[in-house]
Amino acid sequence: MAYGDRKSERIEFERGIDVYIMGIDGTWRRDGKLNDVSRTGARLTVNGSIQGLDLKEFFLLLSSTGLAYRRCRMVRLAGNQIGVEFLKPTTEKSRKAAIEKYHQKLEHR
Repeated sequence: MAYGDRKSERIEFERGIDVYIMGIDGTWRRDGKLNDVSRTGARLTVNGSIQGLDLKEFFLLLSSTGLAYRRCRMVRLAGNQIGVEFLKPTTEKSRKAAIEKYHQKLEHR
């Protein structure tokens, strides 16, 4: 899937890296693969339906504990693959709130 000219160099992962995407409010989460990444964005393959999810702003979780993450918004959709743009870093207060919501969600599984 070609997206045209890039502002930043991309690093591709042959098999993809396991990741999760999660709503800002912690109400939804999907498994996925990180296919490629740059300083400004990434291309993901999402497992399961994204229909009805708010992808204007969400978290890309790079670890199962949610401690390594990026705040994103979807910029492209092609089947089960999405292109995301990284948003500017969150404040420490909002980061802690997001991690707390994520851990609460895990406890209720």
